[in-house]
Amino acid sequence: MTMNSLYLGDCLYVLRDNIPDKSVDLVYIDPPFNSKRDYNIFFDDKEIQTQRIAFEDTWSLKNIQDSLTELHTLQTDNLYFLLLTYQKVAPHAFPYLTMMALRILELHRVLKDTGSFYLHCDPTMSHYLKTVCDIIFGEENFRNDIVWERTFGSGSSKSIAKKFPVNTDNLLFYSKSNVYSFHHEFKAYEEATIKRYDKIDENGKRYKWENLKTYSKETLTELIQKGEAKFNPKSKYPVYKSYLDESKGTIISNLWYDLKFIGTKSPERLGYPTQKPKALLERIIKASSNEGDIVLDGFCGCGTALDAAESLNRKWIGIDISPIAISLIKRRLKDTYGKQLSKFEIRGVPTDEASAKKLWEENPFAFQDWWLTEFEVFSTTYGTKGADKGVDGIGQYIADHQGNTLRAAFQVKGGGKVKSSEIDSLLGILEKHKCQLGVFLTIAEPTKPMMETATASGFFEAGGFQYPRIQILTLEEFFAGKRPKLPTENVTFKSAQLKGKKVQQISLEL
Repeated sequence: MTMNSLYLGDCLYVLRDNIPDKSVDLVYIDPPFNSKRDYNIFFDDKEIQTQRIAFEDTWSLKNIQDSLTELHTLQTDNLYFLLLTYQKVAPHAFPYLTMMALRILELHRVLKDTGSFYLHCDPTMSHYLKTVCDIIFGEENFRNDIVWERTFGSGSSKSIAKKFPVNTDNLLFYSKSNVYSFHHEFKAYEEATIKRYDKIDENGKRYKWENLKTYSKETLTELIQKGEAKFNPKSKYPVYKSYLDESKGTIISNLWYDLKFIGTKSPERLGYPTQKPKALLERIIKASSNEGDIVLDGFCGCGTALDAAESLNRKWIGIDISPIAISLIKRRLKDTYGKQLSKFEIRGVPTDEASAKKLWEENPFAFQDWWLTEFEVFSTTYGTKGADKGVDGIGQYIADHQGNTLRAAFQVKGGGKVKSSEIDSLLGILEKHKCQLGVFLTIAEPTKPMMETATASGFFEAGGFQYPRIQILTLEEFFAGKRPKLPTENVTFKSAQLKGKKVQQISLEL
């Protein structure tokens, strides 16, 4: 692997088509938990009141039977029969477990024999997923069930649920063999521990006297001569100086309660659902890999694992099925590391007019989402199949030195002819949604009346610049490098500041 890679697509097919056997040192995944929740990114826009589904955490029976048959043909009989059992005794979990089993098999394939695997899940699925992983990795290669206290609260006092509040996630940790990298992590001593070392020697080191229960006569004599031990009249044992400084700190166990979750006001917050703190991924990567190793995240979301890998001098591979995720990761990494960012390639997105048209033919909604995210604009109808709502996306930009913003409405037109009435419609959208500019993206060539209507719409002045009120951009022009004239600072995402500085919030907003 010569370059870090970011893939758009289902990790099952990306892994099969692109990642060789035994090529990855560490795999971390944080897949949907089958908790029957839809995770939404909400856009704070009183006029539109729209929401964007970032991913839908709901698994159905569609294609499950084909997946089960495939597992059978892969000669994974134990796994196949386990899933058949779950089909009977846990039908609610069966579809999810079948889909995950295929993907975990592929992740096991690409993992080096010395590699490690972390599966982030919650209590609704952790016990089922462990049985799947036990078969794939082998029970003997199970290392830990790590419990992360993701929130520090104990739940609302007004809660009427007859159970204890749930504020933990699970991380199932496996190695591929009994030879693997692992480095213990330590955390700083707590104040109570420091206070127990209540004496300070002439060099300023903290120590306490502890009983010396096992010793040879020669060792004791030597320690006494050095002033490191003495007889204690109150104890039957001699005592020796136990120094606090000789230890690295308290070793971290499988109970992780010291990592802060990302609250609504956290400077690390990106606005992406299920975002995990970078410190969590740093702990995993430090423990189970070395500098220069390859880290893979098959459900990379907003890119926290990739960010952590980059900061710790690891190579990385990220895979996600959402165009939103790919766009956000690209911006996040560039804003955080600037010119120090390692080179990376983005694969699975159209690279020319032909591949873009092919995407349109295969999935018009994916095409729309891809093209909008190229402008760092999010579709207002992401994942929605139905009548055209008129506006496909809205971008927000800094308009002047005073920090005032302006808004641009985007429309995407795929196949078929386009006509001037669509420009009239876009003008109406601007007024309805309080946008100052409109961008019409089209595969087809615009007609002469369309261009005339766009030109007649005039200009909008902001910050000393004149912007055409309506702009038309074709797919051919896009791949030729042409872009609409818009203010340079796009704040549809709020930017992260460069590494080493205070990080601003990145959010998804309209």
